Amino acid sequence: MYKKIKAWAKNLKRQIFVLYFAYKDKRVPLSAKIFTACIVAYAFSPIDLIPDFIPILGYLDDIIVVPLGVMIALKMIPKDVISDCEAKAEEMMKMGKPKNWIVGSLILILWVVILIMAFMKIYDLFN
Repeated sequence: MYKKIKAWAKNLKRQIFVLYFAYKDKRVPLSAKIFTACIVAYAFSPIDLIPDFIPILGYLDDIIVVPLGVMIALKMIPKDVISDCEAKAEEMMKMGKPKNWIVGSLILILWVVILIMAFMKIYDLFN
């Protein structure tokens, strides 16, 4: 079972790299480019929407959201673009994934705003 999970994760990683190159391709429709860019940016982001240290929910995005987004994005992109991007993806996988600090920063800002709002509500309750 461990080997199956490891193979699934490696395949998912490869598909994210394929999407990374596909969203830059001119043959991909604009709606697919936008959706794919969001999925790739989130997957490469060093910060998750739901932090991994939160039990169960922390890994929910890694197990459900990212694979579901990858699956939908792959269906939106023409097959010839996907096949062209697969070779580029294999080469990039050897070098390691790029980090997307812009999306990571946006997620961090979102959490800071949520925490500030929560502290303000708690402060109002005690005053």
